[in-house]
Amino acid sequence: MTRQLYLEDTYLRDAPARVTGITEEGGIVLDGSIFYPTGGGQPGDSGWLTWDGQRMPIATTVKGQGDDIVLVPAEPLSLPTIGTHLTQSLDWDRRHRHMRVHTMLHLLSVVVPFGVTGGQISARQGRLDFDMPEAPDDRDGIEAALNNFVTADLLVSDRWITQAELAASPEMIKTMAVKPPKTVERVRLVQIGDQSSWIDLQPCGGTHIARTGEIGALRLGKIEKKGRDNRRIYVHLDS
Repeated sequence: MTRQLYLEDTYLRDAPARVTGITEEGGIVLDGSIFYPTGGGQPGDSGWLTWDGQRMPIATTVKGQGDDIVLVPAEPLSLPTIGTHLTQSLDWDRRHRHMRVHTMLHLLSVVVPFGVTGGQISARQGRLDFDMPEAPDDRDGIEAALNNFVTADLLVSDRWITQAELAASPEMIKTMAVKPPKTVERVRLVQIGDQSSWIDLQPCGGTHIARTGEIGALRLGKIEKKGRDNRRIYVHLDS
């Protein structure tokens, strides 16, 4: 089992770790990972591992067997042996952009209140697919509402609830295609806004910024028809 350090502190850029496994494909498993594994539309983290004077670039991170998190080397270099103590370092600029985009998409799901059928995150833009028969006719209004939420610099926080608590509040699940796994005892919620005046609260296992002001200026992109009742909306970071 890999400890999910990326959820305990999403701003952790470097951390010590110990190698606990090597996969058949040459992936590296650590006892604790600051690298987020691909999932929920968010790409896996990249970065570096350093030990005994060696430096290995990591191309991406994926989920492995059970609760293992697997770091995928970018080059065919000699792997650290099991038990090796090393330092893991994120490509922080890329990760932080993913955090900004991910939080931006949560805001989009507030401004466009329809069921979400899919989504994707990159370092410069994100998109959500909505279960809506007609395209929204107020592009300027959507963009203005998103930027107002950014300017408000709302708090972004998380907490954990039980499966029973989630089952009692099914309206919190906005994603129609992907739902929180029922095999886990606890579900992580991400909240935008203060406890008494939040604007969004939904299950999410991704990494987010601490306040919406960190997103910076954004702009609405294309709105595409992707089926009879499906509309895809893109949002871009301006910097």
